[in-house]
Amino acid sequence: MKILVFNCGSSSIKFKLFHMPQENVLAEGLVERVGSEDAFASLKTPRGKIEKNQGIADYPAGFAVIKNMLLNPESGVIHSLSEINACGHRVVHGGESFGGSMPIDDELEEGIEAVFELAPLHNPPNLTGIQQARRMFGDIPQVACFDTAFHHSIPEVAYRYALPEKLYSEYQIRRYGFHGMSHQYVARQAAQMMGMHKYSVNLITCHLGNGSSITAIRDGHSVDTSMGLTPLEGLVMGTRSGDLDPGILFYLNRKGYDTDSLDIMLNKQSGLLGVSGSSNDVRDLELKADGGDDRAALALNIFAYRIKKYIGAYMAVLNRVDAIVFTGGIGENGAAMRHRILSDMDQQGVVIDEMRNEVHAGVAGEIQGTTSRIKVMIIPTNEELAIARDTFKLTTKKH
Repeated sequence: MKILVFNCGSSSIKFKLFHMPQENVLAEGLVERVGSEDAFASLKTPRGKIEKNQGIADYPAGFAVIKNMLLNPESGVIHSLSEINACGHRVVHGGESFGGSMPIDDELEEGIEAVFELAPLHNPPNLTGIQQARRMFGDIPQVACFDTAFHHSIPEVAYRYALPEKLYSEYQIRRYGFHGMSHQYVARQAAQMMGMHKYSVNLITCHLGNGSSITAIRDGHSVDTSMGLTPLEGLVMGTRSGDLDPGILFYLNRKGYDTDSLDIMLNKQSGLLGVSGSSNDVRDLELKADGGDDRAALALNIFAYRIKKYIGAYMAVLNRVDAIVFTGGIGENGAAMRHRILSDMDQQGVVIDEMRNEVHAGVAGEIQGTTSRIKVMIIPTNEELAIARDTFKLTTKKH
């Protein structure tokens, strides 16, 4: 069957068409800058590539462009929309209501809307994409895959904050976690690579990119994760601060910073960019650090140090760790960063082979040394495939 996967942002629509269960990619594409006159659309298939710049006023217009590209006689891959058997959708936040991927109906749409406040930048465009796909494809099955769902197994001792009870009971303020589709995908792949059952592995999975998070996995289930109520908590990121003393906010408020300016600063002006003063890109910072830029070097070291601390904490949580897994753009391709993170951890049973670390760039494999008690793995993430798998499973399930 053919499953079309959507990942809809505030001004972009990413999509990928799979042939399932073979897991072959038939087409993938992107519509960027929706709402502008200089929008860009692209489609890549085995038959060729389409790229076009045109005005795309809104989401309905964006979906119309996607339809036309998929049906294009020269580079398209389908003759009719009826060839699409199901659609899968990434939804960032499922709140406490959705602990797994779910078939979409009117009630589920209302549930996604009910948690808009928890993800105001992500859930509204996610829902808009769902609504457009339901209009375009009619009665075919549609499935919502929630980024928070994998972390629903986190115990209360890990997801509750030490705040007054009413803040949880009235406002659902708790740890939700994100990047769940990625952490789940690489956990399943790691178990397969090690020849272990997916519900018997203990892992620490590190999704490292411009947005970064780390998850402790016991017996295949998430038991703790670094991101919290929002994606701002946890690791240092490209432009996000990660963990900090909440008292800093009160101090800055007294200095004249209002809520909006603090929000912008912590989410868009901090992290690697804030410390270095020059870039949120690890590759740029490594070049600058090699050239003697002390602020760039400090930013990289703070980034690595925070990850090392979380790995150590999650080792304590899990007691037994089968593997540490790196994924995401930095995790998969950043040999120097992996070295920064895992150096001087031999007493914790972690030793990397420097040559294997260097040669594994974006390719699945193991990079631990012969004396390492814990495996160290690189596994490229594939969130779209994870969504396609869940969609296939739910739409072919026998009742």
